[in-house]
Amino acid sequence: MVDMSATLIHHGHIRLIKKAKKYGNLTIALTTDKQIKKFKGYKPELNYKSRKEILLEIKGVKKVVPCDWIITQKFLDKYKVDILISGSDYKKRKFKNKTINFPRTKFISSSMLRKRSANILGKNYEK
Repeated sequence: MVDMSATLIHHGHIRLIKKAKKYGNLTIALTTDKQIKKFKGYKPELNYKSRKEILLEIKGVKKVVPCDWIITQKFLDKYKVDILISGSDYKKRKFKNKTINFPRTKFISSSMLRKRSANILGKNYEK
């Protein structure tokens, strides 16, 4: 299982998924819109249904399930997760399950894309 919000899907997400699918059937735990609003303070650009649809089209993704912002042991047990794979920013989480943390892709995040877009729009960007 990989947990993510994927509010603006980018190559960092794809790289993490490519690494994770080497470990077996891959389920994505996708943060719900309500949880993103609660913990990040904004409504995602792509709603849960749209993000799920995109992720299910990625080779190797077998299933996408809704999750809270904070993953719990109860959640992992419910989905019978053997391995939880995340970016390195979550390496301090501890579960009875095996966890693998890969380094984040440098110079990209949904937050960076969001800020870039806001800056461009704020400057009336024209080519």
